[in-house]
This record gives sequence, C-alpha cells and structure tokens, in this order.
Amino acid sequence: MLVFMIIIIINYEPSDGGDGFARKTHRILMKPKPYSLPLLNRYFCVQSPSLMAQTPACLDAEQPHDDHHHRHLGFPARSLSGESRAERAWAHWAKLGRPRLIVAPMVDNSELPFRMLCRKYGAQGAYTPMLHSRIFSETEKYRNEEFTTCKEDRPLFVQFCANDPDVLLEAARKRIAKRGNYGAFLMDNLPLVKSLVEKLAVNLQVPVSCKIRLFPNLEDTLKYARMLEEAGCMLLAVHGRTRDEKDGKKFRADWKSIRAVKNAVRIPVLANGNIRHMDDVRDCLEETEVEGVLSAETLLENPALFAGFRTAEWVSESEGTNVDGKLDQADLLIEYLKLCEKYPVPWRMIRSHVHKLLGGWFSLQPHIREELNKQSKLTFEFLYDMVDRLRDTGTRIPLYKETRAELTSDSYSD
Repeated sequence: MLVFMIIIIINYEPSDGGDGFARKTHRILMKPKPYSLPLLNRYFCVQSPSLMAQTPACLDAEQPHDDHHHRHLGFPARSLSGESRAERAWAHWAKLGRPRLIVAPMVDNSELPFRMLCRKYGAQGAYTPMLHSRIFSETEKYRNEEFTTCKEDRPLFVQFCANDPDVLLEAARKRIAKRGNYGAFLMDNLPLVKSLVEKLAVNLQVPVSCKIRLFPNLEDTLKYARMLEEAGCMLLAVHGRTRDEKDGKKFRADWKSIRAVKNAVRIPVLANGNIRHMDDVRDCLEETEVEGVLSAETLLENPALFAGFRTAEWVSESEGTNVDGKLDQADLLIEYLKLCEKYPVPWRMIRSHVHKLLGGWFSLQPHIREELNKQSKLTFEFLYDMVDRLRDTGTRIPLYKETRAELTSDSYSD
C-alpha cells in the first residue's frame, strides 16, 4: 500500500462568507469546543518523507471570497504559467507572515499543547502530527481527539497521509512508515507522487506545498523538486538527509544540497535538519539561503530552542557566552502540563513528552522514572507530584541562555 501525506496551513480566522467547500470544512472541524478550527482556504500541503504536500489554509478574514478574488489569485494552480505560479507562491508566503522558525512535524509529538509551548518560546509556525486521511474523513471521534487547534495556533501546517488521490482530496476538503509504505518510500513511485500533487492543485481552491527528503544523487533530487513545482507545489520543505539516514546525530543534514534545491526552483523553500540551537539557525539560513528552518528532535528536549536556550550538550559549540537561563526542563514540563489541561490530548502524547523532557533527570533519579513507568493510567496530580519529588532530590539540569541579542527569535521575524 502506498500512502501520501497532506498538510494544511492555517493562518487567519474565517470570514462569515465563503464557498461551499469552506463552509463544509468549517462544520466538520469546529467540533469539539473549545478547539476552533477556522475554515481552510488558500493553501494546501502534501507530504511524504520524500514528499509532503502542504496547504497553508490561510484565510484573510477581511478579504471577500468571490470569483473575482479567486481569479486574481490564479486558481487553480495548474492553469497558471510557471512564472505566475511562482508569483502566487510568494504572495501566499507573505500572507503567512514569512515564518522562519518552525516546529517540524513529529508523529504523536507536535500536538497542540506542545506547539503552543514552542510558540511561547519563539516558534513562528508549526506542523501537526500525521493524521490518517481516510480515518479522518470517516471518523468524528478521530478528528476530535487527534486534531485540535486554537486561534493562536497560527500559521499551522496540518499533516495528512493517504495512498489514493481521491482519499487525499476528500480529507483535504474536510479539513509506521516502511510497513505502510508512505512518506519517503513514495520516492520509489514518483508518477504517483506527481499525480497526488496535481490532484490537489487542480481541484482545490488553495495552493499546494510539499516536504521532501534527498535522493543519494543530487541531480535526482533537483529533478524531483522541479517535478513537484511543475505539478503545482508552491512551498517546498527539504529534509537534508536521505530516507536511509534515520539517525540525526549520526548523519548530518546536507545543507549544500538544500541550497542546490533552493537555486533550482522559483518557489519558497524551507530547510529541515541540524537545527539544535540558534547558532545553527543562523548558519543554516546563511548557507542555504532558504526562507525558514524546521527543528524536530531537539525541540522535544528543549522547546525553548528558538528563544535562544540550549541544553548543556551544545554549550561547548556556542560562539558566544552562555549563562544559566533560570529555566530548566522541569519548568517547561509544568508549562506543558498546564497547556494539556487547557487543551486535552491523548495521554500517550503526554507520556512521551514527559520522557523526552526529563530524560536526563531520570538518568540521575531512575527510581522516579520506574514509578512513572508503572502507571498504567496517568493523572496530572501524579505528574505534578513527580516533578516536585525530582526537585526535592536537589536535581536540576539548567538550560543555558545565549547572551547575543542577534540570536533571539526576534532577529528572524520579517
């Protein structure tokens, strides 16, 4: 079975008007309260670890959605010349606010409370975890539990997987990897990838964007990127590793290849890989000349990365001065848990974040980790108490703050 992923980017609240597609999408995804998902319009995204088509569904609440407006934006994408598509792509990128610091998609880990925590500490955009397009289309419970958002959660990339263009389109309108053969494994079937992007570009009143990995051969990667642009992709995120390079600490992302992709297409490009602290952000933007960067694994241990904080592991790499930032991972966990109380998510996601954030602490206090692992059902009371007991042991692993003002998230806002 071949599976493909789609992402929707949300930026603005909906107007009262809109076409039938927009109204239908809004009805489906506004449940349950308080998670209000604005209607999706204006950008669609699809992804496979080699291709992720995304749809920034950013709808300007003050802009009417009439036929003239759609003609002005050049819908559908495939009816435009290459130059016109590129112009529209840049116009929509500007509408998103040109986010440069972005939370990458992470299975079961980039859910609403975690996204909001990262946004508090400098993230300017974020991806949801992967959603199964068929189940999303068919099951209200799945939609309600697995995908939540709020008006502050903008711009937002909503990630879907699918193995059929029609199923993908239906999920888009409504708003692990190798075994299912999705993600980067679609690199073996490029005609299908192209058909998936074209299906959305032709049938949706929103632009399509994609996220890819590298082929071992650079020229194959460049052909792939150009194919996606020709198929209707209007925003391309590039993970600078091949699909076989799973270990991010073992395999460094190839920024030179990302820059080659940037030079090969006319649409906005994002870079994914090697973003561990703000020095990496600066270096990546300079070397690749892309519009923005994505970070994943490092954010799980340090959601405050984009605010200039770094773990002790990366202090020695700093070119500036680092001091105790008066913030640690236990502090961040408490903030995350409070967000989970406000925006409920499945406990499996919460449990995962507890282990990621407190991994270093648990290595010093393994008996507390063992007590956590014995809990078949978690409660907030237990988790808050667990953090108190960790602190009572005198254990503290601080995050360090860079003192160079130019490396704060504000430096990367347009």
